[in-house]
Amino acid sequence: MQKTRLVTGIRPTGLLHIGHLEGMLKNTASLQDKYECYPFIADWHSLTDVADTSNLPEYTLQAAIDWLSAGIDPEKSTLFVQSHVPEHAELSTLLTMVTPVAWLERCPTYKDKVQDITLREGPSAGLLEYPVLMTADIIVYKAEMVPVGADQIAHLEISREIVRRFNHIYGEVFPEPQPMLTEASGLPGLDGRKMSKSYGNAIQLSDPPEATQQNLMKMVTDPGRVRRNDPGNPDVCPVFAYHQIYNPDEIPQIDKDCRSAAIGCVDCKRNLSEKLITKLTPFYERRAKWASKPKNVREVLADGARRAKKVAQDTMAEVRSAMKLA
Repeated sequence: MQKTRLVTGIRPTGLLHIGHLEGMLKNTASLQDKYECYPFIADWHSLTDVADTSNLPEYTLQAAIDWLSAGIDPEKSTLFVQSHVPEHAELSTLLTMVTPVAWLERCPTYKDKVQDITLREGPSAGLLEYPVLMTADIIVYKAEMVPVGADQIAHLEISREIVRRFNHIYGEVFPEPQPMLTEASGLPGLDGRKMSKSYGNAIQLSDPPEATQQNLMKMVTDPGRVRRNDPGNPDVCPVFAYHQIYNPDEIPQIDKDCRSAAIGCVDCKRNLSEKLITKLTPFYERRAKWASKPKNVREVLADGARRAKKVAQDTMAEVRSAMKLA
C-alpha cells in the first residue's frame, strides 16, 4: 500500500536554530516511517527576503546538514533543493494563470511584509506570488498532507483554493492538500523575544556545544527578579521554557525553587545547559559527521533532486495534457 505523500520546506535565509530543530526538523523525521516525505530547502522562497545571495549556497548546505542530523533518512525521505527541480517554477507559472490577484493581496503575511518594506518601488511580484509557488511546491508531488504552523494556515488555504479552481477549469488533476498542524517549539530567543535569525538572538544548530552553553548562560531570565533572594516567576522566564523541553523531570522542583528563591538564575541556567547538551549530544555527533563530509551531503541532495524530478515530470506531463499544452 502506497504511503500518504507529505511535503514540507524550509527557507535558507540564514543558519537554522534550535527552534527549527524542535519545531520542524525533528517532527518531519518522526513522520518518515508513516508518510512518503519530501522535505526540501526552499532557496527560491528565500529570495523574497534576501537581496545578498552570497551566503545562500552555504546556508543551503548547512540546512541540508541540519535535516540529516535531525534524523532525515535519505533512504526513506526525498531531501532536495527547490531550485534543482525546475518543474516547481513551471507549475507556478501555470498556476498564476488561474489565481486572482485579490486572493494573493489578502494574504496576512503579504500585508505584514508590505508594511515593513521601505523600497521606493514597493514589494516584488515574487513576494505577492509566494503562495502560488508554495502551492506548486506541494502539488507538483500531489502531496496530500502539509505540516504547517498556525502562521502558515492562511497560505495553505490559498493553495487549496488554487487547487479547487484549477481542477474546476481543467479537470481533477490534483488532490486538495490537507494541513497537518504542528506546534511551535515554544523556545524564545536569548533576549526573550521570538527566536529569529533576523533578531540575532538564536541558538544556532551549527554552533558547537561549548558555544551553545555559553549562549545559554547569557539568556535573560525573569525581568522582575532583580536580586538573588527575590522570588521568581517561571511563567515569564525564557529559561523555564527550555527546561520544559530538555529537563521535564525536574519541572515541579524548579518551579517551586524559583518561586521561593531557593535557586538562583545562574544555577538554573547551568542546570539547563547540562541537560540540554546531554539531550542534544546525538544530534551534535551526527552533525559533526555530516559536516565533515560536505561532498556526501551534496550527493544526497543530487539524488533527492533526481527522485523528486521524476515525480514532478510525471505530474507536469499530466498538467500539460489537461491544459492542452502537450
